[in-house]
Amino acid sequence: MSKFGKSFAAIFVAASALAPAAQAATLKFAYQGPLTQLDPYSLNETFTLSMLGNVYEGLIRRNEKLEIEPALAESWELVDPTRWRFHLRKGVKFQNGNDFTADDVVFSVDRLRGEGSDLTSRLPKDTKVEVVDAHTVDFVLSSPNPILPSEWETMFIMDKEWTEEHDAVKITSASDTTPNYASLHANGTGPFKVTMHEPGVQTTFEKFDGWWDTAKHNLDKVEFTPIGSDATRVAALLSGEMDMVYPVPVQDLKRIDGNGSTRVMTGPELRTIFLGMDQTRDELLYSSVKGKNPFKDVRVRKAFYQAIDIDGISQKIMRGMSTPSALMISPLLFSRSGEFHRYPYDPKAAKALLEDAGYPDGFSIGMDCPNDRYVNDDAICQAVASMLARINVKVNLNAQPKAKYFARILYSGGYDTSFYMLGWTPPSFDSWNILADLEACRDDQGNGGAFNIGGYCNPKVDELAKQILVENDPKTRDDLIAQAFTLTHEDVSYIPLHQQSLAWGVSDKLTLAQRADDQFLFRFVTKN
Repeated sequence: MSKFGKSFAAIFVAASALAPAAQAATLKFAYQGPLTQLDPYSLNETFTLSMLGNVYEGLIRRNEKLEIEPALAESWELVDPTRWRFHLRKGVKFQNGNDFTADDVVFSVDRLRGEGSDLTSRLPKDTKVEVVDAHTVDFVLSSPNPILPSEWETMFIMDKEWTEEHDAVKITSASDTTPNYASLHANGTGPFKVTMHEPGVQTTFEKFDGWWDTAKHNLDKVEFTPIGSDATRVAALLSGEMDMVYPVPVQDLKRIDGNGSTRVMTGPELRTIFLGMDQTRDELLYSSVKGKNPFKDVRVRKAFYQAIDIDGISQKIMRGMSTPSALMISPLLFSRSGEFHRYPYDPKAAKALLEDAGYPDGFSIGMDCPNDRYVNDDAICQAVASMLARINVKVNLNAQPKAKYFARILYSGGYDTSFYMLGWTPPSFDSWNILADLEACRDDQGNGGAFNIGGYCNPKVDELAKQILVENDPKTRDDLIAQAFTLTHEDVSYIPLHQQSLAWGVSDKLTLAQRADDQFLFRFVTKN
């Protein structure tokens, strides 16, 4: 593990001590949104990747404390500054009985970087993958990347033979309407296998007896049911129909804790919720402004920022279960976050900025938000719309289920949005990921910042990101990160809102690990 990775072990994880193995059990749980895809490269979304992380595995994984540990790779080392060598675990079987070899790694990496993938940012496009032998693989980079493996927990490995046999090499993207075999079926090396998948209705997982590792859980079956209604989801927990539900609405925390057989597990989440703005098109889509793009003017972006009462959102909508943020990264992940401060909520200043920018009467704009992805996402977007109305900006809110939402706003949907909500947890838990995936300049082909949907671009930030990636001195590295974040803050590249708090409703029959990245992994669960 790198010196930067080690520090993340200090990020706490809420957990009951894992109990001794009990009688085999069935776990039933509910989440607010559906599991729409089983293809591990279709959607870079925490819930989807978390569920698939019970079935598929990467070369590395993270434990309950988010520390990196070996998975399908037993060990790895830098052969030279641009060549990483991974020694693969021998004797591993896919759930259909096929052997895991280096060919599966090469195939998976090529597929992950192919058309339709939402995980292309997991490694540079020009990375070469070379087979040394059946259980050794080299990743050859064009420039050094000392934190490369830290991005890879959800870079899952697929069975080459199985994927080709079922004509599923081409990825079904988040915007595709016709699923392929890998969208509806799964074949990994992980502790659980999918035995039934009906998108939007239920997914059933069963223990994989051929898993290479020693199981610490005692589950033989897991049944997942999406329940969009907050009230219905909570009622299912309180009645005993469900063993675990998440997220728990903030208004129901005391109710669940006050019930005799359930409890709420809470903790800080590493995800930052933010608003993005189209800064690249010459004419803003879904707006009353024609022939130009108001968001290309930093005064307009700052006006939107200062029109938002983040304390009001925290107190009234999130009921204190959020931490307002000045940066696009959790303060748990950057030690100098305290040096940065939000632009103050000031509607008068916001109106003056709009007037200076040439919009004294404001304008109308469309806003895209999910309504089943983040905590109170729809309510937050409605509140933002009301706040912007005070500076004469009319927001036409388009809140929709996450499957339709992501299909629209991502690269596969043509970045079809002007103003949107998104959440982001850097998979490496490192500031560089924010700069590389969210802040880096991109083109219309998706090259550059893979999730820079609004197209923000400052070459100075990109240059600092290159230096940050290869800098080994912690103080110098933090100085460079602070410089980059100062630029993005001054540019108002995004409008950061907050880090939402984790809130899981859990039966007292369960012991489990609640990781700060909000991944729910069955291998950490015991049911008594």
